[in-house]
Amino acid sequence: MDEAKPMAVDHETEANPPRTFYRGLLRSFHPTGRFVGGVLFTFAVAAAGTALAELPGLGRLGPMVLAILLAVVYRQVAGYPVFLVSGIQFSSKVLLRVAIILYGFRVNIAMIAHQGWHMILQDLASVVLAIALTALFAHWFHADRRLSFLLGIGTGVCGAAAIAAVAPLLKSRDEDTAAGVGLVALIGTVFTIAYTVIRPWLPISDLQYGLWAGSSLHEIAHVAAAAAPAGQSVLAEAILAKLGRVALLVPLSLILLGWLSRRGRSTDRAAFTFPWFLLGFVATSVITTYVPLTPSFLNAVSTVASWLLTAAMVGLGLNVELRQLLGRAARPLGAMLMASVVLSFTAYWLSVL
Repeated sequence: MDEAKPMAVDHETEANPPRTFYRGLLRSFHPTGRFVGGVLFTFAVAAAGTALAELPGLGRLGPMVLAILLAVVYRQVAGYPVFLVSGIQFSSKVLLRVAIILYGFRVNIAMIAHQGWHMILQDLASVVLAIALTALFAHWFHADRRLSFLLGIGTGVCGAAAIAAVAPLLKSRDEDTAAGVGLVALIGTVFTIAYTVIRPWLPISDLQYGLWAGSSLHEIAHVAAAAAPAGQSVLAEAILAKLGRVALLVPLSLILLGWLSRRGRSTDRAAFTFPWFLLGFVATSVITTYVPLTPSFLNAVSTVASWLLTAAMVGLGLNVELRQLLGRAARPLGAMLMASVVLSFTAYWLSVL
């Protein structure tokens, strides 16, 4: 008579039977259901971040940063929801690119060109200075190069959208992309508050203030928040200056792509894939420049783009292992902070010329 074999013990089930039951139930779903569930999961966290942004004191951070923070906290507490990975990756990759394409509807090339070479050259100087200074300070601080480079581009161009656009070119890890977005938004919020507080005491005209804010602050939302108290004309000037930096995203990406491609060939690395979604960004910019579109349509597209970008950031935030990130993020953050200070002073000087 055979001796009875002992039953295997599922320690996870003993430790937390309800959690194990629900995970098993979700894993039993059809792959399509898990895909849809993953996308809806990112949407749900994005909605929670958007709701938190309506609370007093949290609005300055914005829905995107709050959604990333929620995703990071979820990862640390509950782990990565592996059974929903297909939908989460769809949000963090495909929806991210769709958001960048829709972002192009904000860029009216003709209006930017109408402002003249002074604003365009100042925007160009801001982008180059932010990237170069962040790289320089990162070198001095022995900071993580790839994360620092993402932060420099986010500081110089347009925050989250720029980081999301160049991350595929740099083959950045999802956790670095999410961290870059969060850190740029954090520092940008601090600078926005500082600009708003010191504006009444600055020896600068309203329109010069708008140009300064638009050419130095990190996100469009930061520019709008800092410029709106000064009036609609100042807000319009600031937004145009900021959009001039956004328009530089495509040539910057192409320059970066060419440099990385040559570097890849010289070291026998795999060829870099052309970021086709940037062509979509150019196409939507051309459409909004030469096709008459209603303000309600543009507002709706802007809302959709922001929502998709927030959901994509949730997908990226779920990849953040906080303990590992904190050890690498301090020095890049310091490099970006110092670069932002120098950029702010330089942009102020150029604005009053």
